[in-house]
Amino acid sequence: MADWFRSTDQGLTLFLRVTPNAPRDAVEGVETRDDGTAALRLRVKAVPDKGKANAAVIALLARALGLPKSHFAFIAGETSRMKTVAVTGDTDDLTARVVALG
Repeated sequence: MADWFRSTDQGLTLFLRVTPNAPRDAVEGVETRDDGTAALRLRVKAVPDKGKANAAVIALLARALGLPKSHFAFIAGETSRMKTVAVTGDTDDLTARVVALG
Protein backbone atom coordinates (compact mmCIF):
# COMPACT_ATOMS: atom_id res chain seq x y z
CA MET A 1 0.00 0.00 0.00
CA ALA A 2 1.25 3.49 -0.82
CA ASP A 3 2.04 5.81 2.04
CA TRP A 4 -0.25 8.60 0.77
CA PHE A 5 -3.30 6.69 2.04
CA ARG A 6 -4.09 4.35 4.91
CA SER A 7 -6.85 1.86 5.66
CA THR A 8 -9.21 2.52 8.56
CA ASP A 9 -12.19 0.67 10.01
CA GLN A 10 -14.56 2.96 8.07
CA GLY A 11 -12.63 3.25 4.78
CA LEU A 12 -9.45 5.18 3.96
CA THR A 13 -7.51 8.22 5.09
CA LEU A 14 -5.94 10.24 2.25
CA PHE A 15 -2.98 12.61 2.58
CA LEU A 16 -3.18 15.46 0.09
CA ARG A 17 -1.16 18.45 -1.06
CA VAL A 18 -3.51 21.04 -2.53
CA THR A 19 -2.69 24.03 -4.72
CA PRO A 20 -5.60 26.49 -4.85
CA ASN A 21 -6.04 29.23 -7.47
CA ALA A 22 -4.81 26.89 -10.21
CA PRO A 23 -5.77 27.32 -13.87
CA ARG A 24 -7.73 24.03 -13.78
CA ASP A 25 -8.94 21.31 -11.41
CA ALA A 26 -6.66 18.29 -11.64
CA VAL A 27 -5.35 15.23 -9.85
CA GLU A 28 -1.62 15.26 -10.59
CA GLY A 29 -0.51 12.02 -8.97
CA VAL A 30 1.59 11.19 -5.95
CA GLU A 31 4.56 13.30 -4.91
CA THR A 32 7.25 12.40 -2.40
CA ARG A 33 8.02 15.33 -0.14
CA ASP A 34 11.45 16.36 1.17
CA ASP A 35 10.75 14.70 4.51
CA GLY A 36 10.08 11.35 2.79
CA THR A 37 6.29 11.39 3.18
CA ALA A 38 4.00 11.04 0.20
CA ALA A 39 0.85 12.97 -0.71
CA LEU A 40 -1.60 12.99 -3.60
CA ARG A 41 -1.16 16.31 -5.36
CA LEU A 42 -4.34 18.17 -6.34
CA ARG A 43 -4.91 21.51 -8.05
CA VAL A 44 -8.20 23.39 -7.78
CA LYS A 45 -9.38 26.57 -9.48
CA ALA A 46 -11.15 27.80 -6.35
CA VAL A 47 -9.60 30.42 -4.10
CA PRO A 48 -8.75 29.59 -0.48
CA ASP A 49 -11.50 31.82 0.89
CA LYS A 50 -14.37 30.80 3.18
CA GLY A 51 -13.95 27.10 2.41
CA LYS A 52 -14.26 27.40 -1.38
CA ALA A 53 -11.01 25.54 -2.08
CA ASN A 54 -11.92 22.81 0.42
CA ALA A 55 -15.30 22.34 -1.26
CA ALA A 56 -13.52 22.12 -4.61
CA VAL A 57 -11.15 19.47 -3.21
CA ILE A 58 -14.08 17.33 -2.06
CA ALA A 59 -15.85 17.78 -5.41
CA LEU A 60 -12.69 16.85 -7.34
CA LEU A 61 -12.07 13.74 -5.22
CA ALA A 62 -15.72 12.68 -5.46
CA ARG A 63 -15.63 13.03 -9.24
CA ALA A 64 -12.27 11.24 -9.58
CA LEU A 65 -13.27 8.33 -7.34
CA GLY A 66 -16.89 8.07 -8.49
CA LEU A 67 -18.30 8.55 -4.99
CA PRO A 68 -20.84 10.95 -3.46
CA LYS A 69 -19.39 14.03 -1.73
CA SER A 70 -20.99 12.84 1.52
CA HIS A 71 -18.34 10.07 1.73
CA PHE A 72 -15.56 12.63 2.33
CA ALA A 73 -14.66 14.60 5.45
CA PHE A 74 -11.63 16.66 6.47
CA ILE A 75 -9.68 15.27 9.41
CA ALA A 76 -6.90 17.87 9.41
CA GLY A 77 -5.49 20.75 7.40
CA GLU A 78 -8.59 22.71 6.48
CA THR A 79 -6.53 25.92 6.43
CA SER A 80 -3.33 24.34 5.10
CA ARG A 81 -2.11 23.07 1.74
CA MET A 82 -1.41 19.71 3.40
CA LYS A 83 -4.77 18.09 4.11
CA THR A 84 -5.96 14.80 5.56
CA VAL A 85 -9.31 13.52 4.31
CA ALA A 86 -11.36 10.52 5.47
CA VAL A 87 -13.24 8.53 2.84
CA THR A 88 -15.95 6.19 4.08
CA GLY A 89 -16.85 2.99 2.30
CA ASP A 90 -15.63 -0.53 1.63
CA THR A 91 -11.85 -0.51 2.18
CA ASP A 92 -11.04 -2.94 -0.64
CA ASP A 93 -13.18 -1.07 -3.17
CA LEU A 94 -11.78 2.30 -2.10
CA THR A 95 -8.21 1.02 -2.23
CA ALA A 96 -8.67 -0.10 -5.83
CA ARG A 97 -10.12 3.31 -6.73
CA VAL A 98 -7.38 5.39 -5.08
CA VAL A 99 -4.54 3.24 -6.44
CA ALA A 100 -5.77 4.18 -9.92
CA LEU A 101 -5.32 7.89 -9.03
CA GLY A 102 -1.72 7.59 -7.91
